[in-house]
Amino acid sequence: MALQWHEFSNKETLDQQLAATIADELKKAIAARGTAGLAVSGGRTPAGMFKALRNSDLDWSRVVITLVDERWVQPDHADSNERLTRENLLQDGAAAATFVSLVNTQATPHEALAEIEARLAKMPNPIDVVILGMGDDGHTASLFPAAAELEAACESTALLAAVTPPVAPHQRITLTLPTIVKSPKVLVHITGESKKELLLNAMAANVALTEQYPIRRVLDQVPLANVFWAA
Repeated sequence: MALQWHEFSNKETLDQQLAATIADELKKAIAARGTAGLAVSGGRTPAGMFKALRNSDLDWSRVVITLVDERWVQPDHADSNERLTRENLLQDGAAAATFVSLVNTQATPHEALAEIEARLAKMPNPIDVVILGMGDDGHTASLFPAAAELEAACESTALLAAVTPPVAPHQRITLTLPTIVKSPKVLVHITGESKKELLLNAMAANVALTEQYPIRRVLDQVPLANVFWAA
């Protein structure tokens, strides 16, 4: 495991540089095999980066996009990562990309796993670029500390897992830890001094595996993770 830090003086420059890095990796994948896979995170942090990325000069018709994780809500819900992705990324040039949703009409993500796993057959495997965020509790994707399903999601050979966060609202569906770490390009996108301090402390903590923050458990299995950060 190693972290390569890319630090920027403001969020706008971070968004532009991260978008350029993602676009370059997608172009390389398209050149190598004719298609590229991208898994993105939700929340407020990526919105500016999405707007920069969607106008990148690449053949978006050859790009398949999905989410790293999703709240178990319908795509028109205010908390939907899919809604935010459609509004901010799947516009302009990127409207030509194929998007693979992580929700269906089943009552729970646990019931939906088989059908949504089948959808992900459209994605290149491994996924060429995975963009991770990190919560204030050290979670990444929907790998939450103390979640009942955390250990299974960290060890599963499946692409996806269903997770019930101990505190955060909504059940979740998420890429499993093994799915994430298979990607040749894992990029961490965080902002703020508190997130930087949390990540550094998480990576340095001398604690048992099951007590490590999920972000540490993921990044420990990535040969080189790139962290894009601005205050």
